[in-house]
Amino acid sequence: MGRVREGLMSILVNKNTRLIVQGITGRDGGFHTLKMKAYGTNVVAGVSPGKGGQEVDGIPVFNTVTDAVNATGANTSIIFVPAAVAADSILEASEAGIELVIAITEGIPTLDMVRVMPYLKKNGTKIIGPNCPGLITPEEALVGILPGNIFKKGNIGLISRSGTLTYEMVNQLTTNGLGQSTCVGIGGDPVAGLYFEELLAMFQKDPETDAIVLIGEIGGDAEERAALFIKNNVSKPVVAFIAGQSAPPGKRMGHAGAIITSGSGSAAEKIAAFENAGIPVARKPQDIPLLVKRQLQYNS
Repeated sequence: MGRVREGLMSILVNKNTRLIVQGITGRDGGFHTLKMKAYGTNVVAGVSPGKGGQEVDGIPVFNTVTDAVNATGANTSIIFVPAAVAADSILEASEAGIELVIAITEGIPTLDMVRVMPYLKKNGTKIIGPNCPGLITPEEALVGILPGNIFKKGNIGLISRSGTLTYEMVNQLTTNGLGQSTCVGIGGDPVAGLYFEELLAMFQKDPETDAIVLIGEIGGDAEERAALFIKNNVSKPVVAFIAGQSAPPGKRMGHAGAIITSGSGSAAEKIAAFENAGIPVARKPQDIPLLVKRQLQYNS
C-alpha cells in the first residue's frame, strides 16, 4: 500500500509517503510531528509502546510498528527515540515492512549501527541517518527537522553531510531563484545509511532533477568516492562544497566522521578529487547559486 516510487516527482518521499513517527509522545517527536503535519506531510500514525489508543493532534498512536503498518499502510518511519533504544526501533520498523527509515536520533552507539545494517539490507529497508536532519521534497513531504519555510519547489537536488550547512545552502539557492527537487541530510556518523553514491544515482534517474549540489565535510573518503562515481555515472551537472576547509589536521569538527587522520580526508584532497573529475567546487556557500546556474547553462 502507498509504495513510494523513485522518480515520481522526487526521490524517496513525496505526496504518496505514509509516515509513522516512532517516539511521537516524546518532547521532540511530538514537536516535530506537528511541524511535519503542518507542512503537509501525510503522517498516518505514531508508535509509542504502552500508549496505544491515544492520539497526538488527531494522529492515532499504536504500541508497535507492525500494528501501525497493518492499520494505516505506512511505508516510511522517522525515529525520535533515545539513543539507547534507537537501534531496536530501527529494526522493529524494518521487520514490520517499512521501506524507508529516517533516524534523527544522535548518539546511537556505532556498534549498534554495525549490528543493524545487515538486517536492513536483508529486508530491503533503506535508511537515512542516524544523526541527520532528514529530507524534504518541497511542497510534497517534509520528513525530519528541517525548517520547511526556506525550501522552494524546483529542479535542484541536494545531498549534505552537514545539517546546518544544508539550511544555509538551501537559503542561498532559494533566494537566488533556484528551487529544489529533493534535499537529503545524510548525517555525519561513521556508520550511516544511504550516502552520496546511492543518492547521486537516484538523482541521476529522477526526471525532476536537473542539477545536483553536494555538500561534503573533512574526514573519511566518501567525497573522493563520490567524485569518482560522478565522473563515471552521472551526466547531470554537479556542484560541490567542502566544509571544514580551515580545520587543522587531527581536529574533530562536530561530526564523529569529520576528522582528518593519517594525512587523508583533508579539504584540499577532497576539493582536488572533485576538480579532477571536472566538478566545480565552491569556496564559499554563497558561490553555489552562480556555479549551479553556470553549469545548467553549459548543459542546456
